[in-house]
Amino acid sequence: MTSPNSKEKETPAITHRQKFEGHTGGIWGAIHLPGGQRIITCSVDGSLRVWNVKSGKQIGDDWKDGDSEVVTIALSPDGKKVVSGSHDGAVRLWDIDTCKVVKKWTGHTETVWSVCWSRDGRRVLSGSEDGTARQWEVESREKIENIIASIETGHKQVYAVVYSPDTTLIATGGRDEPRPDGPRARHESTIKIWDTKTGKLVATLKGHTSIVSCLAWTKDGKTLVSGSYDRSIKTWNTTNWQQTAVLVEHTSVIYAIAISPNDRILASASFDKTARLWNLDNGQPISSPIQHADEVNCVSFSAGGKQLATGCDDKNAYIWDVAAILREAGLDDLLLDPKVNATRPPIQVHPPVNRVPQGFFDGVPPSHSSARSRLSTPPGTTFLGRLFGQSPSDAHKSPSSPLEWARNLLKPWRQSGEQIELQGRSPAVVEVPYAKGKRRNASAGERRKRPLPWQNAAASSSRPPKPNATQQSGTATQTQPSLQPQPATSNSSTTPAVGDNAAATSSTPSRPDVVLIQAGLWARFWLFIGCLSPEHQDGRH
Repeated sequence: MTSPNSKEKETPAITHRQKFEGHTGGIWGAIHLPGGQRIITCSVDGSLRVWNVKSGKQIGDDWKDGDSEVVTIALSPDGKKVVSGSHDGAVRLWDIDTCKVVKKWTGHTETVWSVCWSRDGRRVLSGSEDGTARQWEVESREKIENIIASIETGHKQVYAVVYSPDTTLIATGGRDEPRPDGPRARHESTIKIWDTKTGKLVATLKGHTSIVSCLAWTKDGKTLVSGSYDRSIKTWNTTNWQQTAVLVEHTSVIYAIAISPNDRILASASFDKTARLWNLDNGQPISSPIQHADEVNCVSFSAGGKQLATGCDDKNAYIWDVAAILREAGLDDLLLDPKVNATRPPIQVHPPVNRVPQGFFDGVPPSHSSARSRLSTPPGTTFLGRLFGQSPSDAHKSPSSPLEWARNLLKPWRQSGEQIELQGRSPAVVEVPYAKGKRRNASAGERRKRPLPWQNAAASSSRPPKPNATQQSGTATQTQPSLQPQPATSNSSTTPAVGDNAAATSSTPSRPDVVLIQAGLWARFWLFIGCLSPEHQDGRH
C-alpha cells in the first residue's frame, strides 16, 4: 500500500464548492436531480431533503414517512422518482413533484442497506441485512406486495446490490461469515453474480477479506467495481470474472463508491474522513484526498461528471468541483468521453463517385477532359505524344512495324467518335470483343478478364456476370443483351472483323480491340508520315 503523505501535505487543501446544513443526523445518501440545480439527501434523522445547489438552502419541507432511519436512496432513470431503503426493512417509492410516498414495499425483515433501479425503470432491486435480495415491480397495480423474486444470497447480511447495465445479471455483496470476535478479525467475503430471470448463481468472486460494502457497474458492462471494509477497491472483468486491479490508498473502511458518467473516474467514500477520486484508465489516485470533518458515507456524480456530492457523519452534505480538481492535476481530459475519439474512423479522402477507369479518356481532345486530366496526362497517351514521343513503359520494347504504329495512332480517333456518357454512378469497365457492325459496350456491372476470340465466352470469368452486365459472345449474330447466362459457342471458325473484308481470311486471329476503318485521305496522309518516321529508318524495315 502506497502512502504519499509528503506530497499530500504540499498540495493545497481542496475546498468544497457548497455546503448543505440542516439535517439532525448523519447523511447516508446524496444524489443529483435532473437539471443540475438540486440535490436530494437522506439521513438517519428519518428524512429526505431537497437542496438548491447554488444557494445551499433547503427547498420545501422535509420528506418523511415515519421515523425510521433512511440509509440509502436511488434516482429513477427518468428522474421523476426516488426509491429509499430504511431501518424498518421497508422500500419506499417517492414522487419528486409531490414529495410523497406513492408505494411502500415490505418483505425484508431487517435494514435495507442498498437499492438500485433497472435501466428501463420498471424494477427496483433491494438488498437487506436479512441476507436476501428482492426485485419489485414498479408499475404493478397491486397495492401491497409487488415482489417479483427473492434471492437467498447465502450472505449473512447483504450490504450492496446492483443490476448489470442490461439488467440480465445481479451482483450482491456483504458479510459471508458471522460477526468477527475482535475488531481486527478478518473473514473472506465474496461477491456473487446472479441471473436476473432465474435467480440462479452464475459466479462467485473471491478476494476481499472483509465485508463487501459497495458495488458499481460501468455503463459498458465490462467492469464491476467493489469496495470493502478491508480498505481496498477491486475491479473485475465481467467476461471471465477475474480481478484486474486493486486500488489501495484509504486507511479505513470504504463505504461507498460511484463511477462518473463517462466511466473514467471513480469516487470513493471512507470512514477515514476522506473521499477520493481515481483514474480508472490507470488505477491511480487523482490529487490529494478530499478531507471531511467526519466519516464520509456516500458519493455521487452530477450528470456531466463535473461535480461530486458527498454526505458526512457531521450532518452536512457537500458539493465539490471535480473539473477544478482535474484541472489542477493536469487531467482535464478525464472529463471527455474516450469512446468518441476511439471509435471515430480516421479521416480519409475518398475518390469521386463518378470516376472513370484509368485510360478511359486516352486520346480524347482536351475539350472532353478535365483540367486535372490534361495536367496529369503522362507522355505517350495523347495524339502528339504517340506521334513524337514514347511512354516510359514502352522504352524497353523493340520498335513496332509501321502498320502497328499507324494502328495505335489511329485508335483514339476511332474511339473519339463514340458517344461517351457518365451515369450517376459509373460502373466498372469491362472489355468486350468487338463484333462487326456492333458498337463496343464500354461499361458493365463487373470487370472481367477479356476473352480471346478463340475461347469460349463463358470461360472468361470465374464468376457469372451480374444481371445488368451485357455479355457478348465471339459470334457476330447476337443482337440483344441478355440477363441470363448464354450457352457456350465455338469461335474457331469465326473471328471478329478487323480492318477491311480481307482481314476475315487471315489465318492468324487479330486483336479484337483494334479496328481499322476504311482509310480516308487523312489516314493515308498519316500512314505516309509514319512510314517516313526516323524511328523506322534504321535499315531493319
